[in-house]
Amino acid sequence: MEQKEYLFGKTLNELKQACKELALPAFTAKQIADWLYKKDIKSIDEMSNLSKKARVLLNDRYEFGISSHISVQKSNDGTKKYLFKTPSGKFIESAYIPDKNRNTLCVSSQVGCKMACTFCMTGRQKFHGDLSAASIVNQVRSLPEWQKISNIVYMGMGEPMDNLDEVLKSLEILTSDWGMAMSPRRINVSTIGVIPSVKRFLDESQAHLAISMHSPFEDERAELMPVEKAYPLKSIIDLVREYDWHGQRRVSFEYIIFDGLNHSTKHANELGRLLDGLKCRINLIRFHQIPDSNLKSSNNKEVEKFMDLLNAKGIRTTIRASRGQDIDAACGLLSTKKILETRNEN
Repeated sequence: MEQKEYLFGKTLNELKQACKELALPAFTAKQIADWLYKKDIKSIDEMSNLSKKARVLLNDRYEFGISSHISVQKSNDGTKKYLFKTPSGKFIESAYIPDKNRNTLCVSSQVGCKMACTFCMTGRQKFHGDLSAASIVNQVRSLPEWQKISNIVYMGMGEPMDNLDEVLKSLEILTSDWGMAMSPRRINVSTIGVIPSVKRFLDESQAHLAISMHSPFEDERAELMPVEKAYPLKSIIDLVREYDWHGQRRVSFEYIIFDGLNHSTKHANELGRLLDGLKCRINLIRFHQIPDSNLKSSNNKEVEKFMDLLNAKGIRTTIRASRGQDIDAACGLLSTKKILETRNEN
């Protein structure tokens, strides 16, 4: 039997086209979008303001399209790590991080990743496919906390700029009035710096941009992130300088601290030189240890010392709170564990 197409994940224009093909009134598309992205339902039959005929026609051709997580880990600090099975049978994860003033969800954009960063478990999985916009937004909409989510970060599995069409479509669903109506200022998209896609993202989206840096020195960054050879950090910063960052939109640099590697006075001086005059911030991140890695976490005193060095240079620098350390918190750990379990079962 042929698999039905999903309604969930369609834009308003796509829903209008679907209604046209089924000879349904044009206004039905907006009603469907309301049910898909604003109301807590799980079936076409629950769309009570649609005619019975419309529901029958939609059920004949489509499935609602939301899929639940297959497992969840909960940390003592309230962080939850959700594991999803994709339509292709692979595994992805997302993390729900509650806090006093915000509830942030970290979503994945790909199954695995091509970028092979040495500090990342997802990179070790290799690349197994792009996620559709539906699979990205499903990580939001399918959670029991979905109506409490205030912020979203694309910092889970995969490189968002390597799947930009689907990422932009997911952002359209998340931020449009007919969709989830989130402010783009509450969404942050992270990248290692795929320059052509970063430019297009900045031109076509209003979400914040976060750039994975981890070292200001070309050779050192290339050891951590092979992509430095294709898209040098200096070229990424040159591109970012072409845009105005004095409004509400923000650019930040993600900087994982590795013990004895990238947090000396020399690093602070070079960061000051590279970022001079650019309105930005640096988020310092404590390294979450991953198996079989020579990279080590630094202690809090060293992280705070480096933060003080950068702030003294006029670079707004903060330390991101570590969350979920008693569960598989580092990106890719939970899905890697599930992949290994599945292999052993087979």
